Amino acid sequence: MANVKIRDLRKSFGSVGVVHGVDLDIEDGEFVVFVGPSGCGKTTLLRMIAGLDDITDGTVEIGGTVVNDVAPSRRGVAMVFQTYALYPHMTVYKNMAFGLKQAKTPKDEIDRLVRAAAEVLQITDYLDRSPKNLSGGQRQRVAIGRAIVRAPEVFLFDEPLSNLDAALRVQTRIEIARLHERLGTTMIYVTHDQVEAMTLADRIVVLRDGQIEQVGVPMALYERPQNMFVAQFIGSPKMNFFRNSDIDAGSRARFNHETTLGVRPEHLRICDQEPALVSGRLELIEQFGEYALAYLITDEGTEFTVKLDLPPFDYVGKRMSFDTSIQLMHTFDTKTGERIRQQGIQRG
Repeated sequence: MANVKIRDLRKSFGSVGVVHGVDLDIEDGEFVVFVGPSGCGKTTLLRMIAGLDDITDGTVEIGGTVVNDVAPSRRGVAMVFQTYALYPHMTVYKNMAFGLKQAKTPKDEIDRLVRAAAEVLQITDYLDRSPKNLSGGQRQRVAIGRAIVRAPEVFLFDEPLSNLDAALRVQTRIEIARLHERLGTTMIYVTHDQVEAMTLADRIVVLRDGQIEQVGVPMALYERPQNMFVAQFIGSPKMNFFRNSDIDAGSRARFNHETTLGVRPEHLRICDQEPALVSGRLELIEQFGEYALAYLITDEGTEFTVKLDLPPFDYVGKRMSFDTSIQLMHTFDTKTGERIRQQGIQRG
């Protein structure tokens, strides 16, 4: 196992900069998730750690050694790709053993390592199969197993679940979490899915336009987002934002007209009493069984979402009012998007 230190890391393709001075410390044994929209630089950052992309400026240090000029195979890392990258003409066993064979590992040691990894991943029964006879989830486990046998100091995952269907994503996500629990190895995981980030990470790194927006444990980002970008990216459904003109007239005096109010859909509650916080016309309801999402629009044209236990089907096309606790509100500077008031979140 090893820690990872990144200092002023930059990457440019010609005159186009894609990573802009990233600084980050990842502790030994930590599970860190890079999350952000497409094009934010998260995969490029991962590939620079792996040595697959050259570093334009700055340093990457793994286990106390600067590895900028070290070959990928000698960095002590193993990468699991989005597309599995299995050899179709080889069995599962041979796919997992290939890297060890290339490194001239003794045959008995190869067999021990492959079978041990297969047992951890519950793919022992598939060792004689070819990849074409495996499901997507099984193929991804083989790709992870190929990384495990190398006993790396750092595991790197590049959106490993994006090619799986919804059920397999959940199953494989649980398997990756269990793998980290068993191995205790440093893991860096790239995804655009904030649900994966919230459920897997010890810490989340939110990226935008090649820069870090916020780093923290999942609930810290959910409860105390540093800016409007993080507030909307972390949490599903995303946070609602209201301008002063969206606030019901009786409550408007409580809020500064230069701020934007943020409230998560799960924190809004139907109310009849005046004054309410916000009101809107119910446009649409999505029923998910255990809960429903109600989509509304204020008189000012701002769309917002409310998460409800019981769907108010009788109110479609009608006006509804909502309120919430002051402790569940977030306020942001309308011009800069930065958080301007830190508040604790009350659960329950």
